[in-house]
Amino acid sequence: MAWQLRVARPEDLDAIMAIENSTFGTDAWTAETMLADILTPNTCYLVAFEPETPGRIDGYGGILAPHGSGSADIQTIAVLESVRHRGLGRQLMRSLIGEARRRAAREVFLEVRADNPNAQALYESLGFEQIAVRPQYYQPDGVDAHVMKLDVPEPRLSPAVGS
Repeated sequence: MAWQLRVARPEDLDAIMAIENSTFGTDAWTAETMLADILTPNTCYLVAFEPETPGRIDGYGGILAPHGSGSADIQTIAVLESVRHRGLGRQLMRSLIGEARRRAAREVFLEVRADNPNAQALYESLGFEQIAVRPQYYQPDGVDAHVMKLDVPEPRLSPAVGS
């Protein structure tokens, strides 16, 4: 399955929040917090959809990456349960890392729940390494957060087709 990505808009908020609430439950952001983050120039939020159904958002992700700061933070990423394990999370993460690179970030950080091995495996496969633990970071559940870091790789260039 192939998804297209575009920058999130305020009118995407309801769809984003439906995914946010179904994915994160007690850890979900509020709509006000999410909208403020989407509108902040220092962030980039992407939404994913199938070309055949551009009105249905299947996933989203956001990164905080102020131009020139040298670092970036994955704010959040979530994919509809019905399309998980098909590569959309990886596609979103690669695009967010690319945005970090465009904003001159040399490193990207994120927090992931200690009880989410699938997400941890995805991040590790993309080159993230665990650097710390934040005890009881996720509230009200009291779940630890694993802090992970990626040194942003240089873009890979390949020869043009037919050269």
